[in-house]
Amino acid sequence: MADLYLTHPLLRWFPALTDTSRDADGLHLEAESPVTATDLRVDPTGPGARAAAAVLGAPLPTEPGTWVYGDDGQIIWLGPDEWLVTSVSAAPHELEARLGAAVRPHGGAAIDVSAQRTRIRVSGRHARDVLATGCSLDLHPAAFPAGTAAQSTLGQAPVLLLGLGEGNDFRVFVRPSFAGYLADWLLDAACEFQPAGTTS
Repeated sequence: MADLYLTHPLLRWFPALTDTSRDADGLHLEAESPVTATDLRVDPTGPGARAAAAVLGAPLPTEPGTWVYGDDGQIIWLGPDEWLVTSVSAAPHELEARLGAAVRPHGGAAIDVSAQRTRIRVSGRHARDVLATGCSLDLHPAAFPAGTAAQSTLGQAPVLLLGLGEGNDFRVFVRPSFAGYLADWLLDAACEFQPAGTTS
């Protein structure tokens, strides 16, 4: 996949985020590599949804606040007829074209939004604690298990938050213009949960 950014929005924060890995079991913050992303709009009950599923290798999730894996990325429910589709290998124009060709005959649309979000991974036994200090969502494992997706705010940044895996593992999508703020916020929030003598 072609680079989505000439410079990663969090390049300046790489050393500080990586430094949290010294207590990798407790908390790990990572600026993830950019991925292709397409906003998909289609009737979830019609043939367009089935055509999109054939392209993606998985049915579109229709339960609010959920996501599933496709063949090459994630399919994230954003609304009754809207999904964010990511791909780790397709170029932005390729995913947009393939999905668009599948759903346009059925009144759907697919728009490349790859540059609209940056991803930060938050994991480790203190991940929920750190996120909970600035997020109003109930992040208890019973309320926010793996496969959950929700749009909310973290600190003062609008985010899309995903529950990954079976443990304390999360992916945060944030707009590049808020990415630096959010990285600083996470590093500050993490201080409370880092071992004595560890600095961010």
